[in-house]
Amino acid sequence: MTSWLKHKTRRLQERVVNLRRLVVLERDWLAYGRHYGAHRQAGDDAGIVVSLTSYPPRFGTLHLTLKSLLSQSLAPARVVLWIAHRDMDKLPPAVTALRAAGLEIEACDDTRSYKKMIPLLQQGERRAIVTADDDVYYWRDWLRQLADARTPGKLEVVCHRMHRIRFDGAGLPLPYSDWEHDVQDTRPDVTHFPTGIGGVLYPPGVFGPEVLDVAAFTALCPNGDDIWFYWMARSNGARSKRVAEVNQLYCWEGSQEAALWQNNLVGKANDTQIGAMIGAYGFFGAPVKAAII
Repeated sequence: MTSWLKHKTRRLQERVVNLRRLVVLERDWLAYGRHYGAHRQAGDDAGIVVSLTSYPPRFGTLHLTLKSLLSQSLAPARVVLWIAHRDMDKLPPAVTALRAAGLEIEACDDTRSYKKMIPLLQQGERRAIVTADDDVYYWRDWLRQLADARTPGKLEVVCHRMHRIRFDGAGLPLPYSDWEHDVQDTRPDVTHFPTGIGGVLYPPGVFGPEVLDVAAFTALCPNGDDIWFYWMARSNGARSKRVAEVNQLYCWEGSQEAALWQNNLVGKANDTQIGAMIGAYGFFGAPVKAAII
Protein backbone atom coordinates (compact mmCIF):
# COMPACT_ATOMS: atom_id res chain seq x y z
CA MET A 1 0.00 0.00 0.00
CA THR A 2 1.42 3.35 -1.02
CA SER A 3 1.90 6.12 1.54
CA TRP A 4 -0.75 8.17 -0.27
CA LEU A 5 -3.29 5.35 0.00
CA LYS A 6 -2.39 4.75 3.65
CA HIS A 7 -2.98 8.41 4.37
CA LYS A 8 -6.34 8.39 2.60
CA THR A 9 -7.37 5.20 4.41
CA ARG A 10 -6.42 6.66 7.78
CA ARG A 11 -8.33 9.85 7.08
CA LEU A 12 -11.41 7.86 6.08
CA GLN A 13 -11.20 5.80 9.26
CA GLU A 14 -10.91 8.97 11.35
CA ARG A 15 -13.98 10.44 9.72
CA VAL A 16 -15.97 7.26 10.35
CA VAL A 17 -14.99 7.41 14.03
CA ASN A 18 -15.90 11.09 14.10
CA LEU A 19 -19.33 10.36 12.64
CA ARG A 20 -19.96 7.59 15.17
CA ARG A 21 -19.09 9.89 18.07
CA LEU A 22 -21.35 12.59 16.67
CA VAL A 23 -24.23 10.11 16.54
CA VAL A 24 -23.62 9.02 20.15
CA LEU A 25 -23.30 12.63 21.25
CA GLU A 26 -26.57 13.67 19.62
CA ARG A 27 -28.35 10.67 21.17
CA ASP A 28 -27.05 11.57 24.64
CA TRP A 29 -27.86 15.24 24.13
CA LEU A 30 -31.47 14.56 23.19
CA ALA A 31 -31.94 12.09 26.04
CA TYR A 32 -30.03 13.88 28.79
CA GLY A 33 -28.10 17.02 27.91
CA ARG A 34 -30.98 19.27 26.96
CA HIS A 35 -32.54 18.43 30.35
CA TYR A 36 -29.33 19.17 32.28
CA GLY A 37 -30.83 22.11 34.19
CA ALA A 38 -33.46 19.85 35.75
CA HIS A 39 -30.96 17.25 36.99
CA ARG A 40 -28.00 19.25 38.28
CA GLN A 41 -27.28 19.37 42.00
CA ALA A 42 -28.37 22.60 43.64
CA GLY A 43 -26.91 24.39 46.64
CA ASP A 44 -23.76 26.37 47.33
CA ASP A 45 -21.83 23.36 48.66
CA ALA A 46 -23.30 20.52 46.62
CA GLY A 47 -21.80 18.75 43.66
CA ILE A 48 -18.91 19.46 41.30
CA VAL A 49 -18.30 22.45 39.07
CA VAL A 50 -17.04 21.82 35.53
CA SER A 51 -15.09 24.74 34.08
CA LEU A 52 -13.48 25.38 30.71
CA THR A 53 -12.43 28.17 28.41
CA SER A 54 -12.17 28.70 24.68
CA TYR A 55 -11.20 31.20 22.01
CA PRO A 56 -12.28 31.92 18.42
CA PRO A 57 -10.20 29.29 16.54
CA ARG A 58 -12.05 26.62 18.55
CA PHE A 59 -15.54 28.10 18.42
CA GLY A 60 -16.53 25.99 15.42
CA THR A 61 -16.57 22.72 17.41
CA LEU A 62 -17.00 24.14 20.91
CA HIS A 63 -20.73 23.36 21.06
CA LEU A 64 -19.93 19.66 20.61
CA THR A 65 -17.70 19.57 23.68
CA LEU A 66 -20.26 21.56 25.68
CA LYS A 67 -23.04 19.17 24.73
CA SER A 68 -20.95 16.24 25.96
CA LEU A 69 -20.36 18.00 29.30
CA LEU A 70 -24.05 18.81 29.73
CA SER A 71 -24.95 15.17 28.98
CA GLN A 72 -22.92 13.56 31.79
CA SER A 73 -24.40 10.67 33.80
CA LEU A 74 -23.35 12.59 36.92
CA ALA A 75 -24.78 16.06 36.35
CA PRO A 76 -22.38 18.74 37.64
CA ALA A 77 -23.66 21.59 39.78
CA ARG A 78 -22.43 24.08 37.20
CA VAL A 79 -20.91 23.98 33.72
CA VAL A 80 -19.13 27.30 33.23
CA LEU A 81 -17.57 28.53 29.98
CA TRP A 82 -15.12 31.43 30.40
CA ILE A 83 -14.57 33.73 27.44
CA ALA A 84 -12.33 36.79 27.15
CA HIS A 85 -14.30 40.03 27.08
CA ARG A 86 -13.26 40.85 23.52
CA ASP A 87 -14.39 37.43 22.24
CA MET A 88 -17.88 37.32 23.73
CA ASP A 89 -19.58 38.76 20.64
CA LYS A 90 -17.81 36.17 18.46
CA LEU A 91 -19.52 33.17 20.08
CA PRO A 92 -21.68 31.33 17.52
CA PRO A 93 -25.41 30.72 18.11
CA ALA A 94 -24.70 26.98 18.49
CA VAL A 95 -22.85 27.84 21.72
CA THR A 96 -25.01 30.63 23.13
CA ALA A 97 -28.16 28.56 22.58
CA LEU A 98 -26.90 26.11 25.20
CA ARG A 99 -27.65 28.65 27.92
CA ALA A 100 -31.23 27.41 27.68
CA ALA A 101 -30.07 24.00 28.91
CA GLY A 102 -28.19 25.48 31.88
CA LEU A 103 -24.77 26.37 30.50
CA GLU A 104 -23.21 29.44 32.13
CA ILE A 105 -21.15 31.72 29.90
CA GLU A 106 -19.00 34.26 31.75
CA ALA A 107 -16.78 37.04 30.44
CA CYS A 108 -13.37 37.48 32.07
CA ASP A 109 -9.89 38.90 31.65
CA ASP A 110 -7.82 37.11 29.04
CA THR A 111 -5.33 34.97 30.96
CA ARG A 112 -5.23 32.46 28.09
CA SER A 113 -5.67 28.85 29.20
CA TYR A 114 -5.77 29.92 32.86
CA LYS A 115 -9.29 31.21 32.23
CA LYS A 116 -10.54 27.69 32.88
CA MET A 117 -9.68 27.98 36.60
CA ILE A 118 -8.54 31.40 37.83
CA PRO A 119 -11.83 33.37 37.45
CA LEU A 120 -13.73 30.61 39.26
CA LEU A 121 -11.27 30.70 42.16
CA GLN A 122 -11.50 34.49 42.20
CA GLN A 123 -15.26 34.10 42.63
CA GLY A 124 -14.57 32.10 45.79
CA GLU A 125 -15.92 28.77 44.48
CA ARG A 126 -15.75 26.26 47.36
CA ARG A 127 -16.76 23.07 45.60
CA ALA A 128 -14.58 20.57 43.77
CA ILE A 129 -13.61 21.91 40.34
CA VAL A 130 -13.10 19.80 37.24
CA THR A 131 -11.32 21.48 34.36
CA ALA A 132 -11.99 20.37 30.79
CA ASP A 133 -10.57 21.25 27.40
CA ASP A 134 -12.67 22.86 24.68
CA ASP A 135 -11.86 20.46 21.84
CA VAL A 136 -12.49 17.03 23.37
CA TYR A 137 -15.39 14.58 23.30
CA TYR A 138 -16.17 13.62 26.91
CA TRP A 139 -17.98 10.29 27.17
CA ARG A 140 -21.08 10.06 29.33
CA ASP A 141 -19.40 8.59 32.45
CA TRP A 142 -16.34 10.85 32.25
CA LEU A 143 -17.26 12.99 35.27
CA ARG A 144 -18.62 10.09 37.30
CA GLN A 145 -15.33 8.22 36.92
CA LEU A 146 -13.42 11.23 38.28
CA ALA A 147 -15.83 11.64 41.19
CA ASP A 148 -15.81 7.94 42.09
CA ALA A 149 -12.00 7.86 42.20
CA ARG A 150 -11.85 10.41 45.03
CA THR A 151 -10.73 9.33 48.50
CA PRO A 152 -12.79 11.11 51.17
CA GLY A 153 -10.70 13.33 53.39
CA LYS A 154 -7.61 13.13 51.17
CA LEU A 155 -6.06 16.05 49.32
CA GLU A 156 -5.82 14.25 45.99
CA VAL A 157 -6.02 15.55 42.44
CA VAL A 158 -7.76 13.03 40.18
CA CYS A 159 -7.33 12.87 36.40
CA HIS A 160 -7.95 10.74 33.33
CA ARG A 161 -4.45 11.21 31.93
CA MET A 162 -1.11 11.87 33.60
CA HIS A 163 2.64 11.52 33.27
CA ARG A 164 5.26 10.50 35.82
CA ILE A 165 8.12 12.92 36.37
CA ARG A 166 11.58 11.39 36.10
CA PHE A 167 14.57 12.91 37.84
CA ASP A 168 18.27 13.43 37.41
CA GLY A 169 20.92 12.64 40.01
CA ALA A 170 20.34 15.97 41.77
CA GLY A 171 16.65 15.28 42.25
CA LEU A 172 15.47 17.73 39.59
CA PRO A 173 13.07 16.87 36.75
CA LEU A 174 14.54 15.54 33.54
CA PRO A 175 13.38 17.18 30.29
CA TYR A 176 9.69 16.68 29.64
CA SER A 177 10.32 14.31 26.72
CA ASP A 178 12.13 11.93 29.10
CA TRP A 179 9.24 11.58 31.53
CA GLU A 180 7.04 8.46 31.63
CA HIS A 181 4.06 9.48 29.54
CA ASP A 182 0.45 8.39 29.86
CA VAL A 183 1.07 6.40 33.04
CA GLN A 184 -1.77 4.13 34.16
CA ASP A 185 -1.26 4.16 37.91
CA THR A 186 -4.20 4.65 40.25
CA ARG A 187 -2.06 5.21 43.35
CA PRO A 188 -1.62 8.82 44.50
CA ASP A 189 1.90 10.16 44.24
CA VAL A 190 3.65 13.53 44.16
CA THR A 191 5.51 12.56 40.97
CA HIS A 192 2.28 12.17 39.01
CA PHE A 193 1.64 15.11 36.69
CA PRO A 194 -1.98 15.51 35.51
CA THR A 195 -2.58 16.71 31.96
CA GLY A 196 -5.57 18.90 31.28
CA ILE A 197 -6.84 17.28 28.08
CA GLY A 198 -8.43 14.36 29.90
CA GLY A 199 -10.03 16.48 32.58
CA VAL A 200 -8.70 17.08 36.08
CA LEU A 201 -10.60 17.13 39.38
CA TYR A 202 -9.26 19.51 42.02
CA PRO A 203 -10.77 18.99 45.49
CA PRO A 204 -11.79 21.89 47.73
CA GLY A 205 -8.84 23.46 49.53
CA VAL A 206 -6.22 22.05 47.17
CA PHE A 207 -4.75 25.49 46.43
CA GLY A 208 -3.35 28.21 48.62
CA PRO A 209 -3.85 31.91 47.86
CA GLU A 210 -0.68 32.03 45.73
CA VAL A 211 -2.45 30.20 42.91
CA LEU A 212 -4.12 33.54 42.07
CA ASP A 213 -0.83 35.37 41.47
CA VAL A 214 -1.52 36.42 37.89
CA ALA A 215 1.79 38.26 37.54
CA ALA A 216 3.74 35.17 38.58
CA PHE A 217 2.10 32.60 36.30
CA THR A 218 2.04 35.05 33.40
CA ALA A 219 5.80 35.59 33.73
CA LEU A 220 6.88 32.04 34.60
CA CYS A 221 4.62 29.73 32.59
CA PRO A 222 2.24 31.74 30.41
CA ASN A 223 1.35 28.70 28.30
CA GLY A 224 1.64 26.04 31.00
CA ASP A 225 -1.41 26.08 33.25
CA ASP A 226 -0.91 22.34 33.94
CA ILE A 227 2.54 23.20 35.31
CA TRP A 228 1.31 26.04 37.49
CA PHE A 229 -1.60 24.07 38.95
CA TYR A 230 0.64 21.05 39.62
CA TRP A 231 3.11 23.26 41.47
CA MET A 232 0.44 25.04 43.49
CA ALA A 233 -1.40 21.84 44.45
CA ARG A 234 1.77 19.97 45.41
CA SER A 235 3.02 22.97 47.40
CA ASN A 236 -0.17 22.66 49.44
CA GLY A 237 0.41 18.95 50.15
CA ALA A 238 -1.62 17.34 47.37
CA ARG A 239 -0.82 14.15 45.48
CA SER A 240 -2.22 13.11 42.12
CA LYS A 241 -3.65 9.89 40.69
CA ARG A 242 -5.64 8.74 37.69
CA VAL A 243 -8.92 6.89 37.45
CA ALA A 244 -8.93 3.12 37.02
CA GLU A 245 -10.90 3.16 33.77
CA VAL A 246 -8.99 3.54 30.51
CA ASN A 247 -10.76 5.58 27.85
CA GLN A 248 -9.47 6.88 24.55
CA LEU A 249 -9.39 10.66 24.32
CA TYR A 250 -10.75 12.06 21.09
CA CYS A 251 -10.36 15.61 19.77
CA TRP A 252 -12.85 16.95 17.26
CA GLU A 253 -11.70 16.92 13.65
CA GLY A 254 -10.04 20.18 12.68
CA SER A 255 -9.65 21.42 16.27
CA GLN A 256 -5.92 20.71 16.59
CA GLU A 257 -4.64 23.30 14.15
CA ALA A 258 -4.16 25.70 17.07
CA ALA A 259 -3.24 23.16 19.76
CA LEU A 260 -1.23 24.56 22.68
CA TRP A 261 0.27 21.17 23.55
CA GLN A 262 2.03 21.00 20.17
CA ASN A 263 3.93 24.20 20.90
CA ASN A 264 4.72 23.11 24.46
CA LEU A 265 6.09 19.72 23.45
CA VAL A 266 7.62 20.28 20.02
CA GLY A 267 8.84 23.77 20.85
CA LYS A 268 10.30 22.66 24.22
CA ALA A 269 8.19 25.30 25.93
CA ASN A 270 7.37 22.92 28.79
CA ASP A 271 11.05 22.59 29.71
CA THR A 272 11.51 26.36 29.64
CA GLN A 273 8.48 26.94 31.85
CA ILE A 274 9.38 24.18 34.31
CA GLY A 275 12.87 25.63 34.54
CA ALA A 276 11.39 29.03 35.30
CA MET A 277 9.25 27.58 38.08
CA ILE A 278 12.25 25.83 39.61
CA GLY A 279 14.19 29.06 39.48
CA ALA A 280 11.40 30.94 41.25
CA TYR A 281 10.18 28.35 43.75
CA GLY A 282 12.75 25.55 43.85
CA PHE A 283 11.66 21.95 43.50
CA PHE A 284 10.19 20.68 46.76
CA GLY A 285 13.40 20.27 48.74
CA ALA A 286 15.72 19.28 45.89
CA PRO A 287 18.95 21.32 45.71
CA VAL A 288 18.60 23.62 42.73
CA LYS A 289 22.01 23.46 41.04
CA ALA A 290 20.88 24.07 37.48
CA ALA A 291 17.69 24.86 35.64
CA ILE A 292 16.29 22.57 32.98
CA ILE A 293 17.69 23.24 29.54
